[in-house]
Order: sequence, then structure tokens, then C-alpha cells
Amino acid sequence: MATWNSRGLRGSVLEEMINRTNEKYRDNGMALIQKIPTPITPINIDKETRHITLAYFDQKSTVDYIGAVQGIPVCFDAKESKSLTFSLQNIHEHQVQFMLDFEKQGGVAFFLLHYTQEDIMYYLRIDELKDFWDRAKEGGRKSFTFKELDERFIFPKHKGLLVPYLDMIQKDLDIRE
Repeated sequence: MATWNSRGLRGSVLEEMINRTNEKYRDNGMALIQKIPTPITPINIDKETRHITLAYFDQKSTVDYIGAVQGIPVCFDAKESKSLTFSLQNIHEHQVQFMLDFEKQGGVAFFLLHYTQEDIMYYLRIDELKDFWDRAKEGGRKSFTFKELDERFIFPKHKGLLVPYLDMIQKDLDIRE
């Protein structure tokens, strides 16, 4: 049984940036993306602050966000890394399988990676992740480096949007054709 503690707050800055971007996209009629809460059962609650201090996950979560962009089903997960090497242990097999199945149904699945030390955002296509995943399963590296990533999917700085992922979805769709 997995438990929750303060480690669960990692990525909360990234998630807040994504949530604000999602609000702008929704307000402008461009996309409808929703944060999927991870179901938990509280074990300990601080009586003074009423904060949960210990809980366990009710079930395996799949992705952080799901919705539609101009009629296209979209799902994605947000991850952060302090270093330029990303450990695959931060991604779970059931997530990868869900995202692969999601794409088989005509959707677009990806990870938004934030390299915090360099303040670089990256759009990791599920196909690109699958290559790293398969390499690890075959006995290779259990991580990937920033240098291995496709430069086309590094986010440019963008005024007005914190995480302008719609541009990257368009790029992703363009290379599929």
C-alpha cells in the first residue's frame, strides 16, 4: 500500500502553472483540460490545521490531466526533475500502458517535464518515452538525459502562458502525418 506524505507536494508549482494555463485555454475556448485528483484515504489529520499528514492511495492513478483540445482527446502527466537526467522510476508502468492505450483510441498522450534547475519545459511524447522505457526493460539505462531529447519539443518562452502546450500538441500531430 502506497502512502502519501509531504513528498506529494513536489511538482505543486508546476501543477499550478499548468492549472493556470488550462484556465486560459478554457476561457479562450481552445481546450477543456481537467486535473484528475488522486483518490486517497486519510490516516492522520492534524487537528489544529486540519491538514492530512498521512494517507494511502486508494488506487493507482493514471494521469494528472485529461480532456479535449479542439475535439482531440488529450491526457498528460506532469513531472519535475532537478537534474538533467530523468529517472524512469518516476513513471509507473500502468501510466505508460494507459497512455499507449489512450493513443490507440485516437487520443494524444504526453508528459510535461520541467527541469527545475534550468527552468526548461519539455513535451515528452509517449512514443519517445516508450523508446527509453523499452531500452530500460532490455537491460539498458533506467534513465534518460536531456541531451537525448528531441530539441523540437523544448518549450520556447511564451508571453501570457506559463505552459503553452497546445503549440507542442500541434507539433506532435504534424510529425505524425
